[in-house]
Amino acid sequence: MAPAFASHHRFFLAIISLAAGPGLLGCARTAPASSGADELVYIGTNVASEQENTIYLYRLNPTTGALAPVSAYKGGAQPTYLTMDAGHRHLYAVSETGSFKGQDHSGGVSTLAIDGRTGALTLLGQQPSTGASPCYISLDHTGKNALVANYMGSATGGNVAMLPVQPDGQLAAATATDQHQPPVGPHANQTTPHAHSLLPDPANRFAFSADLGTDKVYGYRLDAAQHTWQAMPTPAFAAKPGAGPRHLTFHPNGRYAYLANELNSTVTALAYDAAAGTFRELQTLTTLPTGFTENNSVADVHVGPNGKFLYTSNRGRNSIAVFAIAADGQLAPIQDVDTQGKTPRNFALDASGRVLLVANQNSNNVFTYQVDKQTGKLTPTGQHVDVPSPMFVEVVPDFTK
Repeated sequence: MAPAFASHHRFFLAIISLAAGPGLLGCARTAPASSGADELVYIGTNVASEQENTIYLYRLNPTTGALAPVSAYKGGAQPTYLTMDAGHRHLYAVSETGSFKGQDHSGGVSTLAIDGRTGALTLLGQQPSTGASPCYISLDHTGKNALVANYMGSATGGNVAMLPVQPDGQLAAATATDQHQPPVGPHANQTTPHAHSLLPDPANRFAFSADLGTDKVYGYRLDAAQHTWQAMPTPAFAAKPGAGPRHLTFHPNGRYAYLANELNSTVTALAYDAAAGTFRELQTLTTLPTGFTENNSVADVHVGPNGKFLYTSNRGRNSIAVFAIAADGQLAPIQDVDTQGKTPRNFALDASGRVLLVANQNSNNVFTYQVDKQTGKLTPTGQHVDVPSPMFVEVVPDFTK
């Protein structure tokens, strides 16, 4: 652990010693109140140390990119991937573990209440995720169901699950699951199915799961009110063998989607048929600059709020690749930016599209970048914070004002 990292987190340990409530690592505000333009940043982590099981809260100044620490909270074991309801009342976190409360081949999903005055988190309850190493969670657009991807299910590989959101915001036990099936791809990392994401389409008619192990995107017809789904008889999309599809994201216009392929370091532009719940490949491009030949794997993908630019993260190259999006949904590379750390697992844009935050998992830091809305290009702000094994960044408007 680098000295700067240790010093920074001794600060949080001091908060822990002063904590006065169950479930919280700390509740004292450590940054002064800022302007209403500030935003809140919740960071999920995965580390085995005194900071284990922690979600950190920071306040972001979107003008400067500075992050000011607020506090740290218990988030369940290994709270890596996060999602928040639209009313900012509850945060949901997967526990990316191989067993949960004595149950083998299962991780967990935690519900945390959000204090509307401070942003503080209180752990309310947990449910098994129905598979091991859950690595993604989203909410359907009605907010009635949590959608979870489990990287490992059992010996047969990864699966996906739907957990209903109850009136008090807590999650009920899973009401729908689907075990992904072989055949798997040719890559050494494709020994079994590996569900890596699960999210609804813009109309909330379908949910889609990208599976790294089988090179497929699976579709589910949603019935949000009844907390169930119907698995589509054939995959919504088949990627190239060995591509390892990981994350899917939709364009704001709903006509296009983009698939980040982990194992061959590519991104695929897709035309979306919203009636059938299927995708058609428009184009597949490398996320790497010409001449780069070292090991790399793609992690995350996002479209900017204005729909003009796409961003992907490269682990190994340790960069954000920036693409322009044409009117027909196709991509053109425009920039490759160093993340100033190692292994950018996840990154996020704020709602305005002014700031991009990168979580560098293996260098224990989060860096911020200004986004040029006209060109899409990123410029480092010179601002960063040290966080133990940051895995996910959730950026929301400061609802405490």
